[in-house]
Amino acid sequence: MNTPKMQQLVEQELLSSYGSLYRLAFTYVKNESDAMDIVQETAYKAILNAASIQKEAFIKTWLWRIVINTSLEFLRAKQREVCDEFLPEYGKEDVYLDFDTIAALDVLNEKERAVVVLRYFEGRKLQEIADVLEENLNTTKSLLYRSLKKLRVKLTEGELCHEP
Repeated sequence: MNTPKMQQLVEQELLSSYGSLYRLAFTYVKNESDAMDIVQETAYKAILNAASIQKEAFIKTWLWRIVINTSLEFLRAKQREVCDEFLPEYGKEDVYLDFDTIAALDVLNEKERAVVVLRYFEGRKLQEIADVLEENLNTTKSLLYRSLKKLRVKLTEGELCHEP
C-alpha cells in the first residue's frame, strides 16, 4: 500500500482509538498528563513510521505495541532520574477506575500487565494480545492465568480476619 494512504489509515486509527490508547498508557504511568504525553509520542512515532506497516490489518496491534513500549521507556527514564529531595504532592495523582486494582497491577511484570490491561480493560481477544506481545497464543494464555493468580493474591491481602 502506498505511503500517503497508510499514513492516512494510521491517523484515522489514532483518532478512533485515542481513548483506549490513553487508558493503556495510564495503567502504566498512573498519571493523566504523562499518559497524554505518551499517547502524543505514540502518535508522532506512528505517523513518522507509517510506511513500515505491511498490512492495514496490523495498524491497531502496531499502535498498542508502540504505546506499551513508549510507556516502558518513560518509566525507565523516570527511574533513572535522581531526585535531591522528595516532597509528596497530595492531590496531584489522577484517579482512574478502581485505585486498588490499578495499584495491584504493580505486582505484575511488563508482559503480565499488558495481557491483563488489554484483555480486561480494553476487551481485546487473546490472539490480538498475542500479536501485540509477539508471543504465541498458548504463552499468552499462560501469562494471563499467572497474572490473574498474582492479582487475586494481591487484592485479597488483608481481607482475612486473623484472630489472636
